[in-house]
Amino acid sequence: MRSHVFQRAVMAALAWVALAAAVDVRAAADPAPRAASASVVQGARPARPRLDRSGQRRTGKASVYASKFNGRKMADGTRMDPRDDNAASKTLPLGSTAKVTNLRTGQSAVVTIRDRGPHVRGRIVDLSPATAEKVGIDRRQGVSKVEVTPISLPPPDAGSLDRGAPPGTQRGERPPTPPSVAR
Repeated sequence: MRSHVFQRAVMAALAWVALAAAVDVRAAADPAPRAASASVVQGARPARPRLDRSGQRRTGKASVYASKFNGRKMADGTRMDPRDDNAASKTLPLGSTAKVTNLRTGQSAVVTIRDRGPHVRGRIVDLSPATAEKVGIDRRQGVSKVEVTPISLPPPDAGSLDRGAPPGTQRGERPPTPPSVAR
């Protein structure tokens, strides 16, 4: 019985040594060593896109919020209403207003950035169903090429994690209570 357990332990140790040697050989064969990045480390999050306060137009694909998000909280703390002119952007600060123009139809609408996303590569904005309809994005089609032009950006807020998010919208913080309504 003991020899069987010992044999298994030796086999496992040899497997680990072989694996370590294979990794060393592969690293030595790589002519250009790569710099360590956060995305290589297991469990590390990829870098967040930087907020864009330049006011420049961006062109890319827009998608429509899925119906499963109706009523869910957005990044700014409000609930998703499919009838409002809500949008999600990875780079525009929360609270920004922007004009979204469908490049295929020429139709446009003004939206308020209230959420983060879209979480699909190659897309720059998620639109509520009402806004998507205004700009001529068919719900079955779901994606269209658009131009996003920022109209107004909120002032930078140094204390906010989102660097531009309205106060009280990060990590469950409550907005400040006015003195007349203090509890």
